[in-house]
Amino acid sequence: MASYGSSSAASGSRTNGMAIASLVCGIVGLFLLNIVLGPLAIIFGAVARRQAGARNGGGMAKAGIVLGIIDVVLWFVLLAIATSNGGFSWYVGG
Repeated sequence: MASYGSSSAASGSRTNGMAIASLVCGIVGLFLLNIVLGPLAIIFGAVARRQAGARNGGGMAKAGIVLGIIDVVLWFVLLAIATSNGGFSWYVGG
């Protein structure tokens, strides 16, 4: 007898939530708040890799770690550019 409505998630092969959080923080950190989201992506990714190993989001966690490292490096590059140009300045029309 066929069981309708069953999904693969019910069989126990769910992706680790920490791996998803790591990947999302890494991607969003490329555009916004990279000094905050970059380290979070690294931390979430490390926890996810420790929990899941190579299965259930291990690759996603590794991608989150790499993106988190890129976020932190990007922040340092932007900081170096800002300091070489005399710092940050905001000009609102008028």
